[in-house]
Order: sequence, then C-alpha cells, then structure tokens
Amino acid sequence: MNKIVISNRRALKNYDILEIIEAGIELKGSEVKSLRQGNADISESFARIEKGEVFLYNTHIANLPQTGAFKVEPNRIRKLLLHRRQIEKLYQSLRQHGYTLIPLKIYFNQRGLAKVELALCRGKKMYDRRHAIKKRELDLKIKRILRQKRG
Repeated sequence: MNKIVISNRRALKNYDILEIIEAGIELKGSEVKSLRQGNADISESFARIEKGEVFLYNTHIANLPQTGAFKVEPNRIRKLLLHRRQIEKLYQSLRQHGYTLIPLKIYFNQRGLAKVELALCRGKKMYDRRHAIKKRELDLKIKRILRQKRG
C-alpha cells in the first residue's frame, strides 16, 4: 500500500496524460522527514532531461525547524532515478513538439522509499478545457435527474 503524500490535481486539468512512469527521487534526510509530514508543493513542478539524467524543477519541500544546521534549499533541483532505457524512451517522446514531464504525485512505497509518479503529457488547449468542463457539468446534471426519478 502506497502512502500518497502530495498530489498535483491541477495537472489533470491542464494536461492530457499519455504515459505514467514511476521514478525514485534523490532526497536529503531532512527533506524526507518534511515530506512525510506533507510539507511540499508540486503544483508548479516539471521534469527535464539533461545529459542523460532526469531532474525535477520547482518542487518546494519546506525545511523543518528542528533540522538546525542541515537545512537545504527548499526549491533546489532534485535528481530523479530512472533506468537508462526509460530515460532514452522519454527523451525520444519529449523531442516531439508540445510534450512535457509533469509530476502527478509523490508517495512512499511499501519499503518506505520516496517515489514520484511522472506523466508524459501534452498541454490542453483552452477549448479542450472548456469541453471537459461542459462534459463534467452535463454528467452531473444527468446524475441529478436520475436520482430525482428514483426518489
């Protein structure tokens, strides 16, 4: 059972998700403690491949007051841990125009390791977002009508 710590709900609204990949994340000790308490934000985060490695940008993991001298930069660039073949496959996909890597959630797996669920995404256009909102509202309206007919 995975314990989800942080999720990026805004990514589901703004992007079409094409593929989901699980990656490890390289953290310092104080960051792990802070993450376990839920002191993080990935709403503005994205991942990028540089020199054959994947890095996570704009992830804010707050410092705990108890950490003392072991404080780290809250918005530092963090390395993601993936196999070389996974990175090569992602690199080929990202070369296409309009594709990006967005973290969907950060969680701890059964072994207590911090993991990031990355999604290969394409940004939605404004008309796609409006269409999704209309569809959601229509579905809610249908459910209400069906509920009234039963009651």
